[in-house]
Amino acid sequence: MTDKSTHANPSKNRTPRHRAREFALQGLYQWLLNNESARVVSTNIRSAHGFDKADGEFFSALLNGAIGTSVELRESIAPLIDRSIAELSPIEHAVLLLGAYELKNHPEIPYRVVINEAVELTKSFGGIDGHKYVNGVLDKLASKLRPDEVTANERR
Repeated sequence: MTDKSTHANPSKNRTPRHRAREFALQGLYQWLLNNESARVVSTNIRSAHGFDKADGEFFSALLNGAIGTSVELRESIAPLIDRSIAELSPIEHAVLLLGAYELKNHPEIPYRVVINEAVELTKSFGGIDGHKYVNGVLDKLASKLRPDEVTANERR
């Protein structure tokens, strides 16, 4: 998993929360591929170069929350995708888990921010058009999980 965005734009200003999402994505990717415990994954990621610039508390909430509720999150995603969860690329799978977790458990973060962050992560780490897929799935999920917020946003 390589971060294409840093090579293309090394001066890109990334907030501690964005960095936490990047590290949480890397942790979820590691968890999906290696089937290691959340504790082992978290320890590995926390020792990574640059982690000190991330919001460590937010990282822990995202990683542990997405792993801990992964069955429920997959159940909420499954009806919205055009293939089985197993057929998703590991990056799309991890980003969708991360985005679904944030939409469900962090109502203080506007749904558009959650989706935009997920799209940016997919653009940085995923395949060519993966961001479009992630955007569509999370947009549908936001309509289900946060109907009042989505409706209010559409009226603007």
